[in-house]
Amino acid sequence: MNPKRIGFLGFDGITALDLVGPTEAFAAAVIDEGKGGFRRCYDVLTIGLTSRPFVAESGVIFKAHKTLRTAPALDTLVVPGGRGLRNTKTNAIVSGWLKGRTGRIRRVATVCTGIYGLAPTGLLDGRRVTTHWRFARDVAQRFPKLKVDPNALFLKDGCFYTSAGITAGIDLSLALIEEDYGPSVALNVARELVVYLKRSGGQEQYSEPLQFQVQSTDRFADLAAWMLGHLAQDLSVEALAERTRLCPRHFSRRFKHAFGSTPAAFIENLRLDDARRRLAISDINIENVASSVGFHSADAFRRAFERRFDVTPSSYRSRFAANSGAFSKRSKGVPR
Repeated sequence: MNPKRIGFLGFDGITALDLVGPTEAFAAAVIDEGKGGFRRCYDVLTIGLTSRPFVAESGVIFKAHKTLRTAPALDTLVVPGGRGLRNTKTNAIVSGWLKGRTGRIRRVATVCTGIYGLAPTGLLDGRRVTTHWRFARDVAQRFPKLKVDPNALFLKDGCFYTSAGITAGIDLSLALIEEDYGPSVALNVARELVVYLKRSGGQEQYSEPLQFQVQSTDRFADLAAWMLGHLAQDLSVEALAERTRLCPRHFSRRFKHAFGSTPAAFIENLRLDDARRRLAISDINIENVASSVGFHSADAFRRAFERRFDVTPSSYRSRFAANSGAFSKRSKGVPR
């Protein structure tokens, strides 16, 4: 089987990581043929608007393999984002080329604000799409026929795939690799890139620990992230109060003011969210999942999980497997 050819558009003012992150993911995808032999899954090339080098927003200079005029047949086309794509002249060139080319390409993907190059073609009209949360409102206003989801990491609608900012482009790439070659190859790429977690589409762009770090500017700023890394430890009010050097009563009051939730409810949500992730990416038994996130018994974990998601942990795992979660839909009890 020949490698699938993946093309990435390049232009002045591109966001370098939107290009480099996904290209490295596809380039790292290989199939072990035994006896030390490996077969590349993808032929990765960069397509410039012209034959001259193009310069990223950060000043990094790239040399394209091909130009719009000399680009070969492609299996997949990826449009990275960047300030340059919102330049009127560049946008007209890119969107015009895309409109004439996409009918001959199996799938088209955008990373972050790469959607500005594809949206003017009309090919996304009526489709669910996403982009970086900071630009979601502007995209929705400029292109009212698009169904913009400002929260999803990445979405698939027909042969079109859209993703949020920078690292979400790697998440999307892993999902596309899994779609082509299965989860084993995708997970091997994730390990090669030292990606902490292969996240499913539809998952929120703005994680709870990050959100609360941004909201909190005092001694609580790092507390949510610390708790997420120590879910199996004692996270009682007394223990957390001692960590923040406050008395328990004052800690509880300050915590609720900062996070809009009691410590107990907040910690249970963190534990259940992490348990959901563990159920989706591993086959360890329910009891071990429960203990790994800090529940004292499997029964308590099952009750809390079902109360939160309206589905048992075992049913959730089965549903996730049945959906082959890379491009899962968001609904109650299904990965967000």
